[in-house]
Amino acid sequence: MARNDGVDRLVARNAKLSNSDVGNTEKHNERKKESYSNPDIIPERTPLNVHYKECEESYKQAFDELVSSGIVSTRGLKADAKKYNELVFDVNSAYFYNHGGYEYAKQFYADAYKAAADIVGGEQYILSAVMHADERNRAMSEALGQDVWHYHMHVVYVPVVEKQILWTRRCKDPALVGTVKETIMQVSSSKKWESRPELDAGGTPILDKDGKPKLVKSYSVLQDDAIRLMRSYGYHDIERGQRGSGEEHLSVTQFKVMKEKERLTELEGRAADLKTSLSALESEIQVSENELRAVDQKLAKRQDKLDKLSPILNNVLAVSAEFDGSAEDVLPPVAILESAKAYRDNKAKPLFNKILKVLRSVKRAYLEMKDKYRKLAVSYDQLYEGFTRTRQRLEEVITENDALKLQVRDYDRIRRFIGPDQTDELIRQCYDTEKLELDNKRMKRRSRFGLEL
Repeated sequence: MARNDGVDRLVARNAKLSNSDVGNTEKHNERKKESYSNPDIIPERTPLNVHYKECEESYKQAFDELVSSGIVSTRGLKADAKKYNELVFDVNSAYFYNHGGYEYAKQFYADAYKAAADIVGGEQYILSAVMHADERNRAMSEALGQDVWHYHMHVVYVPVVEKQILWTRRCKDPALVGTVKETIMQVSSSKKWESRPELDAGGTPILDKDGKPKLVKSYSVLQDDAIRLMRSYGYHDIERGQRGSGEEHLSVTQFKVMKEKERLTELEGRAADLKTSLSALESEIQVSENELRAVDQKLAKRQDKLDKLSPILNNVLAVSAEFDGSAEDVLPPVAILESAKAYRDNKAKPLFNKILKVLRSVKRAYLEMKDKYRKLAVSYDQLYEGFTRTRQRLEEVITENDALKLQVRDYDRIRRFIGPDQTDELIRQCYDTEKLELDNKRMKRRSRFGLEL
């Protein structure tokens, strides 16, 4: 199975089943349950499951028919013996996702079924073989944002070994004693999966330091046989399950628990990487927000000054308009008993000149204040522009931050999907290609420059 190393691996697992076990196995494989505790099983897709050999009756009835027809024999079998075995062929979901999905999986497991028939000794010993296409790979589905299916095959069969029955001394013909009376296919799970001697290149058993043959565990032999047969059918892009992993010994439930633990560890790692990747942008956002608050405070102060200055300017403008004119327009008419000349020379003109002087002074102050107001308004506009630019930059940084999150998420998906080693190799190849293209452009520019000289 997938180990985050980018390698597609075939794993064949074998389980021994008793009479009490096989009923539950049949319900699971043939989807005879009304409900499933496994939330990854999607009943709407169950019609897509593919039977390479369908059991028309129950597994127990099919077994009894094999016995009654003489195809297998239970001679010497203990009452509590495990008469059924189940092979599960499994490849990581990414393998089928990259090769087209459902149609490719159907053909792959059609060939895997032939391999299973070879491993168990013949198709006649197989009770049922079904590919499940209705189980969702939760981790990949969440990572890619779309449904990804975990295609695998269950093969339930009767484990048999060839056994020769010899004539005993009870035979009436002494010449027959010790010779083969008949050959039966004996049901025996223990003998079917006995450890085998390890052979050298010439087929000779390899001995240990004590001179005894070294033994290869039956499950290791199963992995070797499975990958050898699948490669004989043309599947050279998959590897054998890793040696010494013990993965082939796991039950389906144990295997799923292990994968969920791996998924949790992976998600925790992703969260830590994302936090590190975004720290710089978050710092920039914090700086921009501080600048924004500072500009906002300055704008508030400028606005307060403008609000206080505005009524003063309006009052000064009103006074200036009322008294800014000639003496004849401002002073009242001359009294009847007073001569005009005396009134103007002695009273009106001195008073008018004094008022005019005050008004001109006020007007100068108004003009100066108006200039300050104008400059203050310009400063306000500049600050407001800075405020706007800072806010725009903050929005750009936030957008960049969101885009970076998506890129980091996509990169993590690709890295998990094809493996870190292959991802690093692709990145290195991209760098090398870009450098080569840049060098070629430089050489072309130099060449043109040399021709022009």
